[in-house]
Amino acid sequence: MKRLLVPAGNFFFRWREILFPAVQVLLVFGFAPRPWPRAGGPDDGDALGLLLLVLGQGLRVAVIGFAYIKRGGQNRRIHADDLVTDGLFAHCRNPLYVGNVLILAGLFLVHGSPWVVGLGIGFFVFAYLAITLAEEAFLAGRFGAAYEDYLRRVPRFLPDLRGLGRTFEGLSFDWAKVVRKEYGSTFAWVTMLVLIVTLESRLQLEPEAFKARVVLLAGVWGLALLGYATARALKKRGALGGHARRAAS
Repeated sequence: MKRLLVPAGNFFFRWREILFPAVQVLLVFGFAPRPWPRAGGPDDGDALGLLLLVLGQGLRVAVIGFAYIKRGGQNRRIHADDLVTDGLFAHCRNPLYVGNVLILAGLFLVHGSPWVVGLGIGFFVFAYLAITLAEEAFLAGRFGAAYEDYLRRVPRFLPDLRGLGRTFEGLSFDWAKVVRKEYGSTFAWVTMLVLIVTLESRLQLEPEAFKARVVLLAGVWGLALLGYATARALKKRGALGGHARRAAS
């Protein structure tokens, strides 16, 4: 199985910046949103989805702010200059990918269609597992015994929280690095969330209520766009620094 997944992981890694957004768009616009539960009461799917979005983004912020890892690839291929094992990487080998899956699962749950939830979560869990196995094969070849020891000590996905307090004692948090590295991906999932809620509202609300909801959602997206534009401008001027190592997205 691993021999089959490693080539798939290299493929997903190479084309993820095109393929992953395309899959999200096809799923979100290919199936009608459905509240969960459908018959009255609050939409529990929205509540759970928003919780996962916050958890996923919070995890990514913690990883990037405290310790960063260069595993963003070169020429769209897996690459790493250093074996990073500090920060949250001392408790989970792939916390950024865990954060990504939480964010995507949150978006799909807000959408609510069983097809979107099932196909979307299934696809991205498979894709990130394949990428992880491909990265493990590369890192084992590059770092040898040091990486094998890291594999034995630290779980792949489910974090080991023992000693988490001691881990953070010697680290400082860099908000500028978080903004510099996360503004684009955060704006992307906020945009997708606004689109999903707009589609959902169009099916559920009366015309006047829908217009009011659209105005609210436009305001939310406008604030997100302002934040994106501000962060981009600050980054281009060098106000957010520019020497942090690049992480996998």
